Amino acid sequence: MASTSDPLIGLAAGRLTGPLVRALGLPRPRALRRETGPYRGDELRGRRLVLAAMPGGHAGESARGLLQALGASLVLETEPASDATARVDIAVFDATGCREVASLAQLRTFFAPLLRRLAPCAKLLLLAPCPLHAARTSPEAAAAAQGIEGFVRSLAKELGRSHAATVNALQVPAATLGGLLGPLRFFCSSRSAYVSGRILRLDAGLGAPAALEVPMVPGRLREHLAVVTGAARGLGAATAERLAEEGARVLCIDVPSAEPHLRELARRIQGDALSLDITRAAAPTLLCDWLRQHPGMAVDVLVHNAGITRDRSLFKMSEAEWSQVMAVNLQAILAIDGALDQADLLAPGAREICLSSISGIAGNAGQTNYAASKSALIGYVAARSTLLASRGATINAVAPGFIETDMTRQIPWFIREAGRRLNALSQGGQPRDVAEAVAFLALPESGAVRGQTLRVCGQALMGA
Repeated sequence: MASTSDPLIGLAAGRLTGPLVRALGLPRPRALRRETGPYRGDELRGRRLVLAAMPGGHAGESARGLLQALGASLVLETEPASDATARVDIAVFDATGCREVASLAQLRTFFAPLLRRLAPCAKLLLLAPCPLHAARTSPEAAAAAQGIEGFVRSLAKELGRSHAATVNALQVPAATLGGLLGPLRFFCSSRSAYVSGRILRLDAGLGAPAALEVPMVPGRLREHLAVVTGAARGLGAATAERLAEEGARVLCIDVPSAEPHLRELARRIQGDALSLDITRAAAPTLLCDWLRQHPGMAVDVLVHNAGITRDRSLFKMSEAEWSQVMAVNLQAILAIDGALDQADLLAPGAREICLSSISGIAGNAGQTNYAASKSALIGYVAARSTLLASRGATINAVAPGFIETDMTRQIPWFIREAGRRLNALSQGGQPRDVAEAVAFLALPESGAVRGQTLRVCGQALMGA
């Protein structure tokens, strides 16, 4: 499914307008391939896969089995030339055996010949060692592992604009092979259309499914309760709809002034609506009361999406503008989590997702209050992850970049265009892209991802 909200995508692809776009030296973004509906058992059906491994790699065979079980068709380099030159939709390289700097040359050896064969919107994924773990072996092993990160981010910038392709990496200790399913399915499918240049670490010990266990039935969140704050519009509404597609019963929360939109959303997705200002002192208690009034309704998925901006230079920012942002974006989250913990209303194995922002990573002029709140969430997620691990629960953050919403459409044209173009894909993301990232982190198969921040920004050129 292609985005239509960015007129330059259509102009760049037009038979008559495309040459003019090129002649003017304008960016030429390509329409991204996106999915609709819930995950399928054969999510990768029809996609052609090339997979190889460094000597000593430990993740390649597990990845091969999972990707083929998901429907990908393995392309062997020993096939006849007519097949060996066919397009490649997915390229996976097991670099977990990279322990020497000289081994980094194998990245070029594998990927360089494939680049001419990449299909539009191809997915490239490296399975890599973790630099912190590698450091226990030797400084050179740590250097080699860190080198992979630079390779991933650079190749992602090369291929984003030329192929609308994404390049990401998973750091995979041997003990986490059972947690590969969810990350592989996300990063090798069109669900990650606007996620590129990212490195996620997998952790062990959170009840991940067996390495080759592939659920074939859609609706992985049936009989699960998902709570989404700020759900009436924008990213919150897209997230609520996406979780409902996976079968979740969604409790949609927003301020009383948004009640008409909130109730319409809840009706559409067959969920529940709760009008609630989460900054009220009584809000956590009211949420817990609602849960107690619905027996068996412990929270399986908690999405802290509600957020506001009060942008102004620090010199002119009032105390109220600072306090309002902190109250909604940060303090309300801490209060709700504390109440749910005390009342034991988070289900075992729960998934908690906080909406941070690229501004919380890179900062932004005029957003000292907003960036401070969103950066604080990243620290909160990392620390709270340890507390939740004993329950088999996880918490992660999603940090959107420029997303095409009603709010961004009100931004002055020049600033809006800069926001759209300053990323490797030369375009803004869609609310669905953020919702897909939340759904990925909310599913049972993603238990090996915890305490991390997943940027959904098309590899924005600002920030790390």
